[in-house]
Amino acid sequence: QVQVVESGGGLVHTGGSLRLSCAASGRIFSINYMDWYRQALGKERELVAHISSDGSTKYADSVKGRFTISRDNAENTAYLQMNNLKPEDTAVYYCNVEGIWSDYDLLDFDVWGQGTVVAVSS
Repeated sequence: QVQVVESGGGLVHTGGSLRLSCAASGRIFSINYMDWYRQALGKERELVAHISSDGSTKYADSVKGRFTISRDNAENTAYLQMNNLKPEDTAVYYCNVEGIWSDYDLLDFDVWGQGTVVAVSS
C-alpha cells in the first residue's frame, strides 16, 4: 500500500511565500506523476501543478510565474513553492500521486493525501 502526506500549509499575508511538501511512502516501485490540486470553500477541486516522471511540468494559468513544482525522485517527494501569494490562493491543497507499487506483483496506485490548508490574508 501507498500513503501520501502533505505538509507546509499555514497562514500568510498577501505577497508572502509557502513551500508545500508531498511525501509518498510504502512499497513504491515507481511514480509516474505527482500533482497538486486545491479546493477553495464552495468551489470545485482544481489542478494547480503537475510534474511527471521525466520532470516535465504544467501549471494552472492562475499560478504561472508564481508557483513552482519540483520533485525528489530518490525521496518520492514533491514540493510546491508558492510565491507572491494572493487571497484567492486560499484553499485546501491536496497531493495526488500515481504510480506502481509492489505486492508480490506490480500494481497501479492512485492515492490522495489528506490535504493541507493554505490561508492568505489581505
